[in-house]
Amino acid sequence: MPDSFTTDHSPSLSLQRSKRFATIALMCAVLLWLCLIVVSKFWPEQGWWLHILMLGAEAGVVGGLADWYAITVLFRNPFGKIPIPNFLKDHTEIIPRNKARIAESMGRFVQENFLSPHIVQQSLAKTDLTLAVGQWLATPSNHAQVVAVIQQSLPKLFDFVGQQQIANFVQGNSVQWLRSTQINHMASEMLRAVLENDFHQDVLQRGLDVIQQWMLTHPAQSQDLVRQLFKELGVWKLAKGASWIGIDVQQRTLDSVLAKIELMLADPEHPMRQQIEQLGLQLMQALADQNSSASMALNDSKNALLDSQAFLNFVSGAVVILCDAIKRDLEKTDSGIAKNLNIAIQQVGENLMSNQAVRELLNQRMSALAVNLSDQYSEKIILFISQRIHEWDSTEMIDKIESEVGGDLHMIRVNGVVVGAFIGLSLGVIRAVLDTLL
Repeated sequence: MPDSFTTDHSPSLSLQRSKRFATIALMCAVLLWLCLIVVSKFWPEQGWWLHILMLGAEAGVVGGLADWYAITVLFRNPFGKIPIPNFLKDHTEIIPRNKARIAESMGRFVQENFLSPHIVQQSLAKTDLTLAVGQWLATPSNHAQVVAVIQQSLPKLFDFVGQQQIANFVQGNSVQWLRSTQINHMASEMLRAVLENDFHQDVLQRGLDVIQQWMLTHPAQSQDLVRQLFKELGVWKLAKGASWIGIDVQQRTLDSVLAKIELMLADPEHPMRQQIEQLGLQLMQALADQNSSASMALNDSKNALLDSQAFLNFVSGAVVILCDAIKRDLEKTDSGIAKNLNIAIQQVGENLMSNQAVRELLNQRMSALAVNLSDQYSEKIILFISQRIHEWDSTEMIDKIESEVGGDLHMIRVNGVVVGAFIGLSLGVIRAVLDTLL
């Protein structure tokens, strides 16, 4: 059975009231007309004004019946099984007979007025969408609502994914996807993004600064690291022997490292920094080549990890522990994650409001994406709408339409009675005046 609008087929109270009111108005006009006919037979001397009232009542009856017929034929055949000429029958049940045309027309209307790329672009050009999003996110009640939704839904999602069958399914598909994916291209593009945006320089600068501060504040641990390095290289005895003649190789090594770090921090064009950047570029180019030794080594390492059950168990266990920790925190009334999310969402909203350059860029990207999506999928959306309308049951469609707009349509019947009566009275007065003058 085709999908229906609703399981309740009873007319709405508004529709019932309108029908009763329209029927009462029509019956009053009929009764008034009959009464005037009877009265005119008993008081023929009052015929001129009774005739005027009779014309008004007749016109009210005609107007009410005409509007009843016009409204009824929109939805059904008022003649039932009574044989009538085809030219009358073909113009009843207008909406059910034209369901296909209505479906196509609605599809075209939606496409032309809502989903065409030109309309989408014009609509988005008039709206600073990211500003509206920023204002919405910056409002305390709104970002609190977002966090509340996350607090309610994320633990349920973790419970669902945490079920053994679902977890095995997700893990199996993830491993299969990773195994069939050559990650060298992904790694190459990530390196490209880092190098082209000079992000590596900032990371290197911060890393060197952290190393320098740690070596200066932890001299004993630094000496231990150098000593361990000398032992690994097999030169510890030589370094120890040099210390007997007053040469502290460990300290000189540390001083040399610190000096190199200071030079690299002070000079962005330091040869060692350029050498690091050059190594990064070479690695990026090597990873872009599927058959390079670096690409094959990376993919082989990836496959070796995926073949290791111990590694998979470790990752699965780490994920479970992390999800449980997040879930427990979110379920607390004083959740730290929720507080941080509140702050983060509010900051995102405020930053969007204050940064016009970012808003313009985001608006351009979203507009281009929306136009592209409307161009690619509008036809499919319209086809879906048309098919859904074709699948509707005609009786249920009529009941739904009549329940929504039937109340106003049946009030037209009341207007037909009133306007018809007024026109009848007007014509009766005009006719009486003309009879008097002529």
